[in-house]
Amino acid sequence: MASVLNVSGLTAGIEGKQILKGLSLEAKQGEIHAIMGPNGSGKSTLANVIMGNPKYEVTGGKITLDKKNVLEMQTDERAKAGLFLSFQYPFEIQGLTFSKFLHAAYKSHYPMEAMSLVKFRAKLKETAKPLNMGEDFIDRELNVGFSGGEKKRAEILQMMVLRPKIAILDETDSGLDIDSLKLVSQAIERMRSPEFGAIVITHYKRILNYLKPDFVHVMHDGKIVKSGGMELAQQLEEKGYSEILAETGIKILEVKD
Repeated sequence: MASVLNVSGLTAGIEGKQILKGLSLEAKQGEIHAIMGPNGSGKSTLANVIMGNPKYEVTGGKITLDKKNVLEMQTDERAKAGLFLSFQYPFEIQGLTFSKFLHAAYKSHYPMEAMSLVKFRAKLKETAKPLNMGEDFIDRELNVGFSGGEKKRAEILQMMVLRPKIAILDETDSGLDIDSLKLVSQAIERMRSPEFGAIVITHYKRILNYLKPDFVHVMHDGKIVKSGGMELAQQLEEKGYSEILAETGIKILEVKD
């Protein structure tokens, strides 16, 4: 049976400011969902709340994964349960190599698998090939000195190795050139299977041209206000957020894409 991430009536905020205002979403393994919307609509807040960023306070609603209460789990427990977040702005950690970091994460996720660092490095090198990441990459300090594109590819490589049930990709396409965008999109697409689902947060349609999501959602003012298929992303590209939101009865003065 496919795993299901269910977000129901979620309200949350930061520093006393409410950002999510009754958001509901259901994503299953085997599905790719795209969430689009103007700046300030709460897309990144949703990603952070699902993964348990302590800066955000949940004031109402539910998040479950396979009917288990995600809100009662610590962040590492959410990851072990099968959730994954690709950061919009990945952190740099000096003194910790990429391979050792990911090996520790892998052992934590799959404690029953006997995987030495030597064996894991070989696996990592092979997995990294479709992303055009050289062998020296895995011995570099985690994200230190990485270009924007390298950081995003490193996030996707982590996802490929850890094999989550549901991945949340927060503006993975931001800052990527065309070649990197194709590599990242193809890597995500190769993971599409009954054992993998994804929520792709983006401003633009370009990554969706490669991914072909099953569902597209438009987010505004902390809620999902319109959902559809790939045709909705095309309409957003042609009309812009203002016109699409106006069709739902929402009037906005200014939209920053």
